Amino acid sequence: MKEQNIKTILRSYEAKRDRAHHEREKRKAIIRKELPDYQAVEDRTNELNLQLARLALGNINLKRIQTIRLELERLQQRKAILLTENNYPMDYLELHYECKKCKDTGYVGGKTCTCLKQSLINHSYAMSNLSHVMEKENFSSFNIELFNNESFEGFQETPRQNMFYNLSVAESFVANFDKTSDENLLLYGGTGQGKTFLCNCIAKALLDQSKVVLYQTAFSMLDTIRNIKFSRGDKAVTQENYQLLFESDLLIIDDLGTEVASAFSNAEIFNIINTRLMKGKKTILSTNLSPMQLEGAYSDRIASRILNNFTPLVFFGPDVRWE
Repeated sequence: MKEQNIKTILRSYEAKRDRAHHEREKRKAIIRKELPDYQAVEDRTNELNLQLARLALGNINLKRIQTIRLELERLQQRKAILLTENNYPMDYLELHYECKKCKDTGYVGGKTCTCLKQSLINHSYAMSNLSHVMEKENFSSFNIELFNNESFEGFQETPRQNMFYNLSVAESFVANFDKTSDENLLLYGGTGQGKTFLCNCIAKALLDQSKVVLYQTAFSMLDTIRNIKFSRGDKAVTQENYQLLFESDLLIIDDLGTEVASAFSNAEIFNIINTRLMKGKKTILSTNLSPMQLEGAYSDRIASRILNNFTPLVFFGPDVRWE
């Protein structure tokens, strides 16, 4: 993602803040018109706050300050009563931000807010057309009828029966996402059997719940890591993307096993998987390799982490992409 894209997103945050202030001014105008008594209380509140500011700059009169503060408390209570008596919510005149944590600034205590992290991901998805894909590939559009319901060589269940089970596990994964911290999924099987579609279903459902979801192919993930390790590209952007590999609520690694195998790639994949397991961050792996092939393709450390900590879901049957 280019630096210009981040600037565009931050400008959208500025627009959100401006919109929140504009909407509050509109609500203030309604109250001034409908509740003149409230405006009188508000004017008195402003007058007392100005007196407090003057006292702070001059000789401090503790008794006078205490008197003003007590009156301000009574005025605050009076304003709340006036609003509720006239069927307005108590927070009617407060600023209503889209994100209450960062107040639409994108940062909390100097750290990137989860909403900005997801905005960066969503922008990346939009640029790669992935957001458009997830609008079409989700649980609502999942058609179990596309999967063959005849016996398939080497398996007791039909592809449709098997996919029905995989679908139920995926839906349970989403439903229990906040209840369990140790559930991870390994989707494996040949091409064109629904692995990526099911990953998109899970990603879309959790994005709709405002979870921070990062979807990467193994190849693009390692490319991000190389950028940060070897100082390529925009440093701030690559660092943010790198941290999301460890901090996102859900990391989906698609096409595991298609990356160029090397000591570097093995070490980085282990680091990501192991760190996320230790932090209780959930991960989904999708691969054309069987568990046995994973053991042969990766180090014992990686294979052990995957096979012992991920729920395996096998995919088999005819290629359904033509369907």
